[in-house]
Amino acid sequence: MSQVRQAPVSGRRVAQRLAVDWIACDGRGLCAELLPERVGLDEWGYPVLDGQALTADLLPDARRAVAACPKLALRLQPC
Repeated sequence: MSQVRQAPVSGRRVAQRLAVDWIACDGRGLCAELLPERVGLDEWGYPVLDGQALTADLLPDARRAVAACPKLALRLQPC
């Protein structure tokens, strides 16, 4: 599994949001099960992200969802 690291900027954490690699994603929906606060599913089971920066309380769950993605299609990226 890949590790997700936060890039420090001047000693502060950079805001992060979820992103999907649409080529890799096959719509299993695990991300929506692990992070329903930020990930919904469309009618075909593909993730629908809200695009907002993750709050500190959701970041651990977001990291878990990224690590659990069976196709490695979900990632965290700076806002």
